[in-house]
Amino acid sequence: MNPPTTDLVMVVHGPEAFDAGDVGRLIALLSPRRVLVAGVMARTAAEESGLSVVCTDKRPSTVLGSLSERACLVNRGKTPESGRIFGELVAGRLEGLVHVETSSGTVYCWNRGDGTLAEEIARLTGYALVRAESDGARREGVREIRGCLPGEAVFVNGIVIGTATAETVVLASENGTLRAVSGLDPKPHGLEKLLRAGIPEIRKAWCKSGAVRSAPPRQGERGRRGGRIAVIDHCGHTLYGEIGEEVCGVLAIGDDTTAVCGHICSHSGIPIFGVVDGDADAIVQPGYAPGSVVVEVLDGRDDDVGREIAAVRSLETDSWEEWVEETLRVLAGRVRVVLDLRGE
Repeated sequence: MNPPTTDLVMVVHGPEAFDAGDVGRLIALLSPRRVLVAGVMARTAAEESGLSVVCTDKRPSTVLGSLSERACLVNRGKTPESGRIFGELVAGRLEGLVHVETSSGTVYCWNRGDGTLAEEIARLTGYALVRAESDGARREGVREIRGCLPGEAVFVNGIVIGTATAETVVLASENGTLRAVSGLDPKPHGLEKLLRAGIPEIRKAWCKSGAVRSAPPRQGERGRRGGRIAVIDHCGHTLYGEIGEEVCGVLAIGDDTTAVCGHICSHSGIPIFGVVDGDADAIVQPGYAPGSVVVEVLDGRDDDVGREIAAVRSLETDSWEEWVEETLRVLAGRVRVVLDLRGE
C-alpha cells in the first residue's frame, strides 16, 4: 500500500536540504508526486544531487500559493531558530502552511494549515509536530530580517548591503532611499548598488543573511568553447536566466557576483571572467570551471572596469580563450590576474 502522501508536492527551499541528504530521505519516506525547487543555490545543489526535481525561479511562497494540490515546504535553516523564522515568514504570505524543518526534525503546521497532512508527515518521518501561528503584524515601509548571526552578510535582492550586528536587522524605506534602522553595519557601496537598480519595495524584497551555500561546488564537464558571453553585473541571483545553451562564458562584475557565478558555473562547466576590487564578503565557497580568469582592479572600482569591458568588447566569440586573451590585453596595466585556470 502506498503512503497517503503520494498526492503530495514538496517545495524545497535552499541548498542545504539537498547537501545534507534531507531531500533524498524525504522522497523515500513520503513518495511525493512532484518535487519543486525554489532558489538559485537550491537549483545548483538540486542539479548536483541528480534527484528528479523541477527547478523554478520563484520564491517559495509564490510557488506554494499557486498549487492546488496538497503541498509542504521543506527547509534546512542554518539553525533551528532561523529555520522556524523562515517558515513563519513564508506562512505569513499564505492561508496555511505545512513546513518540514529538517534542522530540528520538526513539522510545523502554520496558521491552521492542513493538519491531516502535517500529522501524516510527522508519523512517516518521526519528526515532532508543532502547531503554530505566524505574526502577521508588519509596519509599513519597514522590514525585519530575523535569525541573523552577528558578523554575517545581509542581502537585499541578492546584493550584500552590510554585516549583521544583531539577531534582527531592521531596514526602513523612506524619502526615496533605504536606511538601516538597527542591527546592521552598512556597506555603502552595496547600498549604492541596490539603489542604482531601483528602490526596492522593502516589504516584498528578497532578504536573507549568511552564506548562500556552505558546501563546495562539484566540477562539471567543460561546456562549449565559443558562443555568447553573458554579463552578470552585481546580481548573481539572475544567472540562471542568462546561461542558455549558446553561452560559452560569463563576464561577472563584482566580488560576490564573481564568487556566486564561479560556484554555479563550476558545475555547469562554464568559465567566467571575473572583475573584482577586493571587497568580497565570503558568501559562498569558491569554485571555478576550467578556463576561468579573475582579475582585480588596481585603481578604481570593479563596476566601472566591468561595464567598460561589456561596452567595448564583443559579447560573441568563436573562442573563449581568445576573447579572454584580448580582454587582458585591453586591460593591461589596470588589473592584476588573481586566478587563471586557462591551462586546466
